[in-house]
Amino acid sequence: MMKNKDIYEIIIVGRGGQGAKTASQFIAEAALGKGKHIQAFPEYGPERAGAPMKAYARISDKVIKTFAPVVNPDVVMVIDPTLIGPVDVVEGLTKDGILVVNTNETPDGMKKKTGFKGKIYCVDATKISIDTVGRNLPNTPMLGALIKATGVIELVAITDCVKHKFLEKIGEDKTNKTIEGVKMAYDAL
Repeated sequence: MMKNKDIYEIIIVGRGGQGAKTASQFIAEAALGKGKHIQAFPEYGPERAGAPMKAYARISDKVIKTFAPVVNPDVVMVIDPTLIGPVDVVEGLTKDGILVVNTNETPDGMKKKTGFKGKIYCVDATKISIDTVGRNLPNTPMLGALIKATGVIELVAITDCVKHKFLEKIGEDKTNKTIEGVKMAYDAL
C-alpha cells in the first residue's frame, strides 16, 4: 500500500521502554522479508525510561537515500495516549494520513483531542496485552492494528518477526501469547 510515493513513512510515538524502537524494527524487518528497502531508527529526548520518544520506519521499493527523521509521515502510531496533547502526535500528518492510537476511546474522541481530520483507528492494545501476556506491553498488539489499518505489510510477516525475536528469549508459550495479542488487535479494527 505504497500510494503514489517512493517511500512509505511511519512514526511511532511512545515513552522510553514501551517498545517503540522494537516496533519500528519489526515493521522494517517484516518489509525487508518481502524484498523492500527499509530503515528503522529511534529518536530520543532525554534517554531515560518513561521519557517521550519517537521511532521511525521507512519502506520503499527503491533504495532509501535519506537518513533524516520522518517529518511528513503516512502513518502515526501512538503507543502511549497520554502523550496526546503534550506532544503534537499529528504534526506533519496530512489529511490523507492515518493515525492509529492505543486507547479505549472512539475515533471521534481522538479527532476532538488531536484535531486530525483523516482516518483514525483506535484499539485498546493495553487491555489486549494485559489479557494475553499478563503485562502492559502494547507495542506488539499495536503492530496488528497498524497492519490492519494500512495494509503496508502482511500479518504473517509481523508474526514471523515476533517468533524470530522472542522464541528463544521468552519461550514458546509467551511468544504465542504475544502473537495472539497481535492478532487480536488486528481483528479488533
